[in-house]
Amino acid sequence: MNNTKRIYLDYNATTPLRKEVREAMVDDLAVFGNASSMHGSGREARARIEETRQRVGELLGVPAKTIIFSSGGSESNNTVFGTMRALASDKHGAPLNSGRRVFITSSIEHPCIFNSARYLESLGYKVIFLPVDETGRLDMEQYKKALNEETLLVSVMMANNEIGTVQDIREIASLARAAGAFVHTDAVQAVGKIPVNAAELGVDYLTTSAHKIYGPKGIGALYIKEKAPLVPLIHGGHQEDGMRAGTYNNFGILGFGKAAELAKQSLNEYGEKTGLLRKKLRDGLLEKVPDIKINGHETYVLPNTLNVSFPGAEGEAILLSLDLAGIEVSTGSACASGSLEPSHVLLAIGAGPELAHGSIRFSLGMGTDETDIDNVLDKLPPIIVRLRSMSALDRK
Repeated sequence: MNNTKRIYLDYNATTPLRKEVREAMVDDLAVFGNASSMHGSGREARARIEETRQRVGELLGVPAKTIIFSSGGSESNNTVFGTMRALASDKHGAPLNSGRRVFITSSIEHPCIFNSARYLESLGYKVIFLPVDETGRLDMEQYKKALNEETLLVSVMMANNEIGTVQDIREIASLARAAGAFVHTDAVQAVGKIPVNAAELGVDYLTTSAHKIYGPKGIGALYIKEKAPLVPLIHGGHQEDGMRAGTYNNFGILGFGKAAELAKQSLNEYGEKTGLLRKKLRDGLLEKVPDIKINGHETYVLPNTLNVSFPGAEGEAILLSLDLAGIEVSTGSACASGSLEPSHVLLAIGAGPELAHGSIRFSLGMGTDETDIDNVLDKLPPIIVRLRSMSALDRK
């Protein structure tokens, strides 16, 4: 039997439950009441849900009443886009001929934003996909030119899930507000890794998800600035003040609350630890593996995320070879796994198909230590040498 420790470096895809979160969720199994019921069991469940709402609000720097729960980031993002579509359409759902009906987003968004925008485009709405520079930062000059009196929504992710580049959401939001547009940011990858204060950012909507901060899957939250419009994506009962119907997921919500509490407490420690380990991995790869390219911004980047292209080696072959060596990484977004198409994010920053196909995302987390990084730096270089030699043979 192989007892080799497996090294997990795919924390941007999902995170394991923290011990304290698991214990809190097990404890909550005894609280079975429907949080919409008025009797004692229902009130107990509701009290725990409201405690979580407070904790998530504190993590995001906003009042608890501005938080609604959802099934995760994709639902929250789709709720915002659905709301904007309702505002920009006639009673039959068609785009208005006048008024605000233009959507602005970036060319490197997560698929749930990118594809939502593409869907609106297919219905006849105007969508502008703004370019980014070679580091993944939004082209601000193009952004300023795109903003006008017809802009309804600007949606730009705070931190990219593949390359880790962090955007200046405060400046993006300020310019959008000056143009009279609503602002949304998908902060799923940013929350818990870098400071995120939705109020200070000046956005109208902000998305987060529990399973990226060591909480359970299937539960997320949407921040909605007071007086910002919201049209429910899911209709039904009165839950969440009528903004999101469906029986409350007590179990998931409570786990989210504990994860949010712990994320707030450990934010600085997390950033410092993963930042140092990322630097060790980056410097070690540059030293030991020739002819590689680091993708993303040098400074404005998540402390835990390192995306590297290995020319002459195919990304999936690298991933599988590392997996056999007990090291788990990703070739990009988990939501795009199974696709043979090169990463749209890497293409957008000018990497080109070959580099895009030969890239690996290392995303570090709370369970990562220096021994893990040493292990990667020991096992990866010979893998690249072998794969490059095979590639050279194929070309002869």
